[in-house]
Amino acid sequence: MSGNNDLVEYGFRRAIITVTAILCALLEIVDTTIVNVALNDMKGNLGASLSEIGWVITAYAIANVIIIPMTSWFSQQFGRRNYFAASILIFTVASFLCGNATSIWELVLFRFIQGLGGGALLVTAQTIITESYPQEKRGMAQAIYGMGVIVGPTLGPPLGGVIVDNYSWPDIFYINIPIGIIAFILTLLYIRSPKYSAKLKAREVDWWGILFLVVGIGFLQFLLEKGQEEDWFNSRLIIYSAVLSFLGFYFFIWRELTYRHPIVNLRVLGNRELRMGTILTFILGFGLFGSTFIIPLYTQSIMGWTATQAGLLLIPSSIATGMMMPFIGKMLQSGFSQKWLVALGYFIFFLYSYVAYTILTPDTGGEHFFWILIVRGIGLGLLFVPITTYSLMTLHGKQIGEGAAFTGMARQLGGSFGIALITSYITRSQAQHRGDLVANLSTVDANTQLRLDGLTANFIGKGFSPEIAQQKALKIMDLGISQQSAVLSYMDVFLGIGVVFLVCIPFVLLVMRTKKGGAVDMSAVH
Repeated sequence: MSGNNDLVEYGFRRAIITVTAILCALLEIVDTTIVNVALNDMKGNLGASLSEIGWVITAYAIANVIIIPMTSWFSQQFGRRNYFAASILIFTVASFLCGNATSIWELVLFRFIQGLGGGALLVTAQTIITESYPQEKRGMAQAIYGMGVIVGPTLGPPLGGVIVDNYSWPDIFYINIPIGIIAFILTLLYIRSPKYSAKLKAREVDWWGILFLVVGIGFLQFLLEKGQEEDWFNSRLIIYSAVLSFLGFYFFIWRELTYRHPIVNLRVLGNRELRMGTILTFILGFGLFGSTFIIPLYTQSIMGWTATQAGLLLIPSSIATGMMMPFIGKMLQSGFSQKWLVALGYFIFFLYSYVAYTILTPDTGGEHFFWILIVRGIGLGLLFVPITTYSLMTLHGKQIGEGAAFTGMARQLGGSFGIALITSYITRSQAQHRGDLVANLSTVDANTQLRLDGLTANFIGKGFSPEIAQQKALKIMDLGISQQSAVLSYMDVFLGIGVVFLVCIPFVLLVMRTKKGGAVDMSAVH
């Protein structure tokens, strides 16, 4: 195994390696959200149905979550530089193929391949950046990496919106190609691999472990992505997915704990800090991806904004997070406890969610969101680096890479759970809120009658007959009720996310045991 400082870089080399790793992390994360705003164009161009086009996102997410836990093992088998370079190449070639797809299922297949290449980029980029910095600057290294991870999901929608509005949907994939080529060349020239022990022979490879992991995670991700669309457990498809996912995980855990050369080292979760950090990262993913999903949804469906406008609204929040990262890195370096930073981050994220809950009305404008999104950015900045350094701080050698894979997977799954819960809740609660609002309306109620008479008179004044004028007035009132019930559902979601973060604070203060500085030993990491 390599020593502690074998891979530490300085000066120009470290700058190049840092830029390369962040470019790759950004490529991966931006691609998870950039397609959201192009789905409509793809649907029309490829002649796909709404449920078919959803697979463009689902296939990428499933491939991502499957490959992340195996990243450490692949790096040890093939050499980290080789595996990282191959992942960039797969991602770049698949991006070209996505842009050239002529049918929906071609695009879905190429997106799955792109996800297999992309999933490895995140965790490996984190390891490369962290181990390129000396021990005392590891907090700063995590802050630099964190800027890419937090800013990435927010950059996707506005960038995708601008490209789709001005060019065409294949271009959202083609922009990956020059960046991928540059990153591939820089990886081969500058990035080094740690020394590894002997590689396994083909017959020693944990093929059953790989199969069980693919079944367990693949069907879980499918269940989360498609549950609301298929009406959850009223659908046989979802029930079969849940059963297969459970069986996949059951046999995967049994296999990994009994096989001599497991594909994923589950025993590393015996580390208390990593276990806690994985839970905290899951909740961070829930808040990060959940809020990144709900704000564009609200502004487009309720406020009538374009995809580009909705995406641009999130940029100040990302800038706030990016500006926070170096300060948090320095605070950790100078001895601040991760525990208090994480507790403060959770509280600030709760404040953002609670204020969003209180200000939402059908007339809420972009100016009302600006400052609360800045608060959101500060909260995310306080959470990412301390949680990451805490998760890995007591691991050693190749365990670091294995631990980073668990936190990466937890963040992705947290986002998937968050989006699945939010879409399901909004759909169901809108109907309930609508029923409650309609129950309070009555033609004998003076205010209701006054509103109806006013609208009817307005349409009569525009030349409509009394009968048609009243029909139009009733339709206007019905649209108003639908809009109000949607707003109430979004208010519930914001409050719910806030409560989850608030409940975590005593858990963090009671359970987290931190060492000052949060330094991480990156020797022989994957």
